[in-house]
Amino acid sequence: MFGLALFCAAMAGPIWGEVVNYPAPDGTAKSKLVIYSTLDNHLAAPLIAAFQAGHPGVAVRYEDLLAGEISARVVAETEAGKPTADFVFSSAMDMQIKLANDGYAQAVEVPAARNWPQWANWQDTAFAMTFEPGVLVYHKPSFPNGPPQSRLELMDWLRHASPEMHGKIGTYDIERSAVGYLFLARDTEHFPDIWSLLREMAAAGLQTYPTSQDIIDRVADGRLVLGYNVLGSYAADQARNAPDLGLVLLRDFTVVVSRVALVPRAAGSPALGAEFLDFLMSKQGQTLLSEKLRMPAVSLEVSGANSGRAMQAALGDQLRPVSVSPGVLVYLDQAKRQRLFRLWRAALAPK
Repeated sequence: MFGLALFCAAMAGPIWGEVVNYPAPDGTAKSKLVIYSTLDNHLAAPLIAAFQAGHPGVAVRYEDLLAGEISARVVAETEAGKPTADFVFSSAMDMQIKLANDGYAQAVEVPAARNWPQWANWQDTAFAMTFEPGVLVYHKPSFPNGPPQSRLELMDWLRHASPEMHGKIGTYDIERSAVGYLFLARDTEHFPDIWSLLREMAAAGLQTYPTSQDIIDRVADGRLVLGYNVLGSYAADQARNAPDLGLVLLRDFTVVVSRVALVPRAAGSPALGAEFLDFLMSKQGQTLLSEKLRMPAVSLEVSGANSGRAMQAALGDQLRPVSVSPGVLVYLDQAKRQRLFRLWRAALAPK
């Protein structure tokens, strides 16, 4: 099984998020890099330490925020004529690309961009940093013969599940989770029977949650037996220490999303933002993401098992990556969102 990693875009937390200051290693603090990110601070810390090792005079202010808060702050601060973050890193692809498309990001010249996959770079303003499949997480003791391997198998299992399995299926609440909404929107394009699947889940007592961690914790201890469309971040990392937690990439298709990075147009220190982007796109940065954070790398220079290159070679058309392009902006269209929400509520309504 490939190592996967990912952190949900809709993390629980106070509206102002968590702010952590990393002093300059050499004690001078000649400059300060400001980062807005959905990545949990403890996951970001190794990246910041590695960057500061090569930039000992740079202090870092790291703000761990929800995806929607990041987008709103960048827009509000830019429109007010104030400096905003120097670097923005978020798992909400659609919101990041909207910032770039609406002129809130600046084009950045970094060496790695010349060899970056075409699908992962939009006009040198928005770059995919990771290659993160959505997975089915499962409670191993509940599936001695293995879990369902496709959506059709999952539907069949739901129809024939024993009564004690009722209420033990989980997925995102798409009205509270940006990444959950994106996964479901992509499902509707690849799987015509998605609403039938959701109705079967609802009949089996589907539970919905705002974050990956909510689902993974419950699957790991058996309160849930399955979690559908879960970002693999904590799942892969925690599966190493949670023997009852398993994960599988459904073989009919697997949607792949990415964390997207950009340097805002109103960055106070855009050169520093570009340097951090250059670091994350370098072989060192991508290897750290892949091996330390368990986030599959996009860079073609990284070819270990936990890399997009290795996954695509092994799984081919099973993987359906979301391209970094204005095409994802359709998911932010309010009419489309409200229609998807209506269909979602109808599928989950008690019968």
